[in-house]
Amino acid sequence: MFRRVATLTIIGAAVIALTGCATSAQEVSGPGTIAVIAVDLASPYERVLADAAEAAIIEAGYEATVNAHELDADKESQLIDAAISTKVKAIILDPAGADVSVASVQKATDAGIPVFILNAEISQQGIAKSQIVSNNAQGALLGAEAWVDAMGETGTYVELIGPATDNNALVRSDGYASVISAYPGLVKVGAETANWQRGLAKEKMEGMIAANPDITGVISGNDEMALGAIEALTQLGMIDRVKVLAFDGSVDAVGAVRDGTLVATVLQPVLGVVKATVEQAVSYIETGETGVAEEKQSIDCLLITPENESQYVSAFTLAS
Repeated sequence: MFRRVATLTIIGAAVIALTGCATSAQEVSGPGTIAVIAVDLASPYERVLADAAEAAIIEAGYEATVNAHELDADKESQLIDAAISTKVKAIILDPAGADVSVASVQKATDAGIPVFILNAEISQQGIAKSQIVSNNAQGALLGAEAWVDAMGETGTYVELIGPATDNNALVRSDGYASVISAYPGLVKVGAETANWQRGLAKEKMEGMIAANPDITGVISGNDEMALGAIEALTQLGMIDRVKVLAFDGSVDAVGAVRDGTLVATVLQPVLGVVKATVEQAVSYIETGETGVAEEKQSIDCLLITPENESQYVSAFTLAS
């Protein structure tokens, strides 16, 4: 109850301060705005996440703003400041980093604005109202098992890893390793960080191929990096003998599964994560409670392979 009273007090003060500005006063007195702060709106995954969040917020009767920090902690902090200054009802945040985003979340919380984390966790509990992610460890196990089978349990491979500031990158890499380490015939000969980006992954892949021209496998922490690897392998005439694993379940990745250049992609339940996050944000705005017992929550992933890719009915959606 204290948090709700504090928020209402701040909004009430804002109404008084904005009596000379009709538009702002109307915004404050209406149902309110929920700010969505994503990572990179050029990413297919993040675009779907942001669009789904915006649609769900509007459907719930609120206005939405959508911005992206592009993994820049300073930009994230500025976007949080802007959300605070416009007195949004809540912030839905895909954080810039597990550690670096803590201060921004704390700043919003101290200002009386509840923050709801999705897609990636922050390293501290108790300052965000909820943290909802895909079950990255479970998804990595699914993907690694399929890839090991495609590799015939033997061969040399390289890994493309997400940014070190993103806990998802570590969890997925560790999940892959927990499966692959049981197969001594599979030997990792290289690894590079490519920050979830297709273009950078292509460059890093070219370097790893130059150092290890006989590789037979690639594991990637997301779809975009895997697709960058596929571009490099295709240009060098190696794609037919290298087995590539991806993680996300984007339209482009499923197309690669369909044409045989990807062994599989792990489907993140992004729409389920967004739905739960928006529902909990709206519940908190209207009742002071999220409606769930735990701050940290996860939703299991699915695996898309040549056997079930035909069930992929729309972006990040696999028919049951």
